[in-house]
Amino acid sequence: MGLLSTLKSLFICHLIIGYVFLVSGLLINLLQVCTLPVGLVSKQLARRINIRLGYCIASQVVAVLEWWSGTECTLYTDPKSYPLYGKENAIVLLNHNFEIDFLCGWTFCERFGVLGSSKVLAKQELAYVPVIGWMWYFLEIVFCKRKWEEDRRLVAQSLQNLRDYPENYWFLLFCEGTRFTPEKHQASMQVAESKGLPKLKYHLLPRTKGFWMTVQNLRGTVSAVYDSTLNFRDNETPTMLGVLNGKKYHADLYVRRIPLELIPEEEKECAAWLHKLYQEKDELQGAYEKTGLFPGPKTSPPRQLRTLMNWLFWSCVVLYPLGLMLTHVISSGSALTIIAAVVVSSAADLPSSL
Repeated sequence: MGLLSTLKSLFICHLIIGYVFLVSGLLINLLQVCTLPVGLVSKQLARRINIRLGYCIASQVVAVLEWWSGTECTLYTDPKSYPLYGKENAIVLLNHNFEIDFLCGWTFCERFGVLGSSKVLAKQELAYVPVIGWMWYFLEIVFCKRKWEEDRRLVAQSLQNLRDYPENYWFLLFCEGTRFTPEKHQASMQVAESKGLPKLKYHLLPRTKGFWMTVQNLRGTVSAVYDSTLNFRDNETPTMLGVLNGKKYHADLYVRRIPLELIPEEEKECAAWLHKLYQEKDELQGAYEKTGLFPGPKTSPPRQLRTLMNWLFWSCVVLYPLGLMLTHVISSGSALTIIAAVVVSSAADLPSSL
């Protein structure tokens, strides 16, 4: 293992990455709070500012995947659809098999310039989580309680608020609702059998109500659904710890653009359409398991230097005063203080040696 690989595996480096993300994220959250008075004067200006501030947080995580880990992504898609990506509002359907699939969804957004304005359907509790949750609040993320009677009105209202959003956005949606596990799959297929639905091998049953509500409330605003299926080569199962350790993965992403007008408006017909889509996704996944390839042309959208520059900028902003403080402690502190600093540093690096 080379020197750089050894450095990336050190816990102290992971600690620094986490420190930069947390402290810079809180600073950016504070700047987002300052946009509240702006919103009273110009709602659209406040939205545009928050898109940039949200990007400053989200792109740090993307930079860790793209530049620290060096993970690559090959995109399989129709060449006729490719020029439209990033130039229209879209609902992006993602499979939910991996620990970092949401991060890969963000990377997909970044490659086409819509990371700062990307949306998700998230649990209400996440709105109270510092950095990510607070960022999502100011980005008008759609929160839900997973109680249909309560969500029906609240989610519809949040989606309607996006109809006049000033910049192109992608709405990332995990229709399965939770990450795939053998136990969840078994329970899901029992439900499929009880309802007379075709069984899936690689997916959980999609939750149709949330999808239908999203489509109905964004009609006339969103142009298409991007049916996306993510896999990793060599049957690897990537993790956030692997990314932090600098492990390089290679993702394959299949994206099919479906114009929104092709999706039925009636709830039952829309649900049937989504179940059929997931049967097709299951067949696609089965083919990938055998061949290690998706069908159709492939390309590799280049990673953007701006994610790295943003990461380095906030690292300098956050680490410079910390460096000054440590320098002051070492230069003017007692021997006991210096020993304590060494002990803390050693303790921080202990997990990497276990």
